[in-house]
Amino acid sequence: MDLPFDELILQVRACQICAGVLPHAPRPVIQLSESSKILVVGQAPGRRVHETGLPFNDPSGDRLRQWMGVSRDVFYDEQKLAILPMGFCYPGTGKSGDLPPRPECAPAWRQRLLDQLRDIQLTLVIGQYAHAWHLPGAPQAVTDNVRSWRQFWPFIIPMPHPSPRNNLWLRRNPWFEQDVVPELQARVGEVLG
Repeated sequence: MDLPFDELILQVRACQICAGVLPHAPRPVIQLSESSKILVVGQAPGRRVHETGLPFNDPSGDRLRQWMGVSRDVFYDEQKLAILPMGFCYPGTGKSGDLPPRPECAPAWRQRLLDQLRDIQLTLVIGQYAHAWHLPGAPQAVTDNVRSWRQFWPFIIPMPHPSPRNNLWLRRNPWFEQDVVPELQARVGEVLG
């Protein structure tokens, strides 16, 4: 059943699908408007984002905003940027970082929300779970997808996760910040006008 946009958002924010398996009460963290121009697709909120309810309100977000060349004000303007992770709630922590996005979230909500975003001109696809959904048929490895960024240009940019845990990846792949980031910044500026 197709709901009006505002009702759909209310349903998503009240979602309890994973209530029994999450380490905390569900708190879906999304940002979007029917007029959003850029879509940011991450993995799932981290602990700090869960606590504040503000997407990418952490060191990963600081780096992502730097890569994009935008201020916090622009980043958190839902008329400009939609932020729709693969999982909307904090999944908890595992042995080597946060757990993967819960598998129930995307089938329940993702396509219905994406269908409402008719003005998107650029999608930033961040990390392996986002790559798997948004880049069907692409190689499985994040590095391979990011290295092939030109094949998706100018509408989609596959990206590594901006987490400080990825500092080693960034040191091993300096071409990302040297070659891709300036193009990303120019494209973001073009889309946002």
